[in-house]
Amino acid sequence: MFTPPGFEQRSVKTSLGEMVYYTAASTPWLNEDAVAREQEQETLVFLHGFGGGSSAYEWSKVYPALAADYRIVAPDLIGWGRSNHPARNYRIEDYLTTIAEFIEQTCSGGARAIASSLTAAFTIRVAIARPDLFKSLILTTPSGLADFGDNYANTLFAQLAGVPILDRVFYTAGVANKNGIRAFLEQRQFANPNRVYEEIVDAYLESALQKNAEYAALSFVRGDLSFDLSLYVPQLTIPTGIIWGRKSQVTSPEVGQRLANLNPEAIQFFEHLEDVGLTPQLELPAVTIGLIRKFLQQLG
Repeated sequence: MFTPPGFEQRSVKTSLGEMVYYTAASTPWLNEDAVAREQEQETLVFLHGFGGGSSAYEWSKVYPALAADYRIVAPDLIGWGRSNHPARNYRIEDYLTTIAEFIEQTCSGGARAIASSLTAAFTIRVAIARPDLFKSLILTTPSGLADFGDNYANTLFAQLAGVPILDRVFYTAGVANKNGIRAFLEQRQFANPNRVYEEIVDAYLESALQKNAEYAALSFVRGDLSFDLSLYVPQLTIPTGIIWGRKSQVTSPEVGQRLANLNPEAIQFFEHLEDVGLTPQLELPAVTIGLIRKFLQQLG
């Protein structure tokens, strides 16, 4: 799986197994002076979203640009990438718990979390329960996939994915192969299919082919991890900025704006990006880097 130059793979143990993460470990990011400064640098935690083949790769075109100024940690969540893949039906609490455990073990003094889609919604809930773990949140397309009562789990697609045997056929035919991944990226995840290139497809495929990778993916596709984020946003106290692609098909920018309007005190910035889909960090990484830098300054 692609790892940016100067970064290495490390891991911590969580209640559901080993959680792999990537962090700067050598030149061009670390030298003697940089190692001394690392203890003083703030930590940015990059948390990827969900979907067949998701992993920390999702943020790999963004976080190296911030590595000279911040300590970077970018994990593969449990059930994804190179982290452990327990053979289980995953629940929301699994991710709320392991995200908190990861931040407790890798960050001191509070982290600045940068998270995507459903994981961004989980991060809001973790920040409500454990505000001591966070300094600020920067979120791309945060959605619980059941927001304002519109529950993805009730769709025909989600219900078909819950049929035994058919679910494994769906995963093998639609997710764990190069054509299926490319089709989803081009037709559903990206606004512009011309921005999907071979390395992205290969990275998603490698993650999707890990042993037991289907368990987390199918829990997501069935809607087992969906919840109504609008019930939680009013409780958020951590300073937050949101980035939302106007062509996001999973959750519309109108829903995103409604969520932000529930708590303008905490959600201080809401930025739309034209001609961008669900993952601006992959589709327009340079623009995403610029907005992250802007929000880091403004959120204090």
